Formats: sequence, C-alpha cells, structure tokens
Amino acid sequence: MNTSELTNANPVVRDAVRRDAGDLMRIYNREVLETTATLDAEPRTLEEQQHWLAERSLGHAVLVAELDGVVAGFASLSAFKLRAAYRPTVENSIYIDPVFQRQGLGLLLMTAIVDRARLHGFHSVIARIADGNPGSITLHEHLGYRMVGVEKEVGRKFGRWLDVTEMQLML
Repeated sequence: MNTSELTNANPVVRDAVRRDAGDLMRIYNREVLETTATLDAEPRTLEEQQHWLAERSLGHAVLVAELDGVVAGFASLSAFKLRAAYRPTVENSIYIDPVFQRQGLGLLLMTAIVDRARLHGFHSVIARIADGNPGSITLHEHLGYRMVGVEKEVGRKFGRWLDVTEMQLML
C-alpha cells in the first residue's frame, strides 16, 4: 500500500483486541528506540504488550485506527496514579506509525479516546509530553487541553536531559 492509497482510505477506529498486540508493539517499540515520545528505554516483548493490553479495562481503553486492515496507530487511557483518590483521572497516550502520520489519525484517535473517557465518567485526562514533540502539544491544545506545568529534566534519553510538559483536559 502506498501513501496515495492511504490518503483515500477511510480510517476505522475500534477497540484494540489481543490480535493487535503485535502491531501495537511494532508501533510502540519504534518510539522507544528512535524518539522521545516515550521515556521508555527498553522495547516491549510480545508477551509484555499482550499483558499491557489485557490490563486495560473498565474505561482504561485502547483504541486503534485502522486503514484498509492495517493498524496505523493507537491511543490509550491508563490509570493516572494508583491511589484510590486519583481514580477519576486518567492519563492518555497516542502513537501513530510514521507512515500514517499527518493524515488526521491523531485527531481522530484523540477525539475518540476523550469521548471514551467521558463515557466512563472520568473527571479529567492528563497528558505528559516529553521534549521534542511539539506536534503532540499542538494536537492536545486543539482538543482543549491546557498546560498545567513543566517537569524540568525528569528524564534522560539519547544522552540528554528531557523536560516533560503536563497538560490537562477537564471533562
């Protein structure tokens, strides 16, 4: 499938299922190895990705965007903190395969994951965005997220210190 075919494809957003774990792992591990979109330093195994996916339930959803049967990206909601008082707040994540970037899938997935957070009665969504991802900040701002702080030099990857911008959407 070439890029012009992708532009004409109609994306489908759906809940991730176990058979998607390999595609989620492929997309995520590229980010681990090549970017600062995640501060993870070790790629996930298929078993770890399956476990991560299985842990997402009760509103902690994983949605995939699919183009002509190809998983092009995913978004998720995870627990923000483990203490009970934090349960009304979730943290989002979004990753798009580079082949499919700049085609509106980020907006499509983020809109759907926010809708899912509302459906499950969450009160707010937190995004934590590492240095070098201005497109992610712009996307979140477009959806109404507001910057609530910057954690200075909290991560180190590729030999440099990274700040993390924290953004919040009140539902």
